Amino acid sequence: MKNYFSHPHLLFFIFLLVFLLILIQVEILTFAFEKLGLPPELGLMVLLLSLLGSVINLPVMRIKSDAPPQKSIQPTFWGLLKIPVQPFHNETQISVNVGGCLIPVALSIYLFIHNYLEGYSTLLGIAIMTAISYYFSRPVPGLGIGMPILIAPISAAFVGLLLNPEQSAALAYISGTMGVLIGADLFHLKTIPKLGAPFASIGGAGTFDGIFITGIVAALLA
Repeated sequence: MKNYFSHPHLLFFIFLLVFLLILIQVEILTFAFEKLGLPPELGLMVLLLSLLGSVINLPVMRIKSDAPPQKSIQPTFWGLLKIPVQPFHNETQISVNVGGCLIPVALSIYLFIHNYLEGYSTLLGIAIMTAISYYFSRPVPGLGIGMPILIAPISAAFVGLLLNPEQSAALAYISGTMGVLIGADLFHLKTIPKLGAPFASIGGAGTFDGIFITGIVAALLA
């Protein structure tokens, strides 16, 4: 299946890979993995799989969409990743992004079980982050859903520290990543037919950067 990503998208990942290597040298990522209860090797594998998986979108369904706007609004600050405008034929392909959806969900389940988190505090944290993500995310005509990149990780860190100070890093990761997926992506699915976007990915470009950075920054801050 053809995946759509722009040159800025690719440059961002190249920069991010170099940045990750630098962080590894100064052991910052090792510290974040330890706070999450992950061995460094497993944490690095998750990060690399997330990056590689961000360009893999698994098609789920197609929905009928309204006519696209005459001028597509290009995102300026809602996300670091941008996708090019594709030909639109009154139909939107809905997909699930591997790196921005499936891997964060799998890791969240692992962290929940491994850290013996309470169900109540975890659900409350996800609910808070869902509300925050929904409020700050915006439909971008012709493209999809985007949101400011620093809102989720900072908010998730506070949520983790407030609800469970002893296991704040794991709770911050789970609340942040799941909250962004639900609040920014799933709750905005109803707006997709009105955007005139040929392609929409749950956890993909527009929210992938928010989900990815949320996990790292929230774990470091919590």
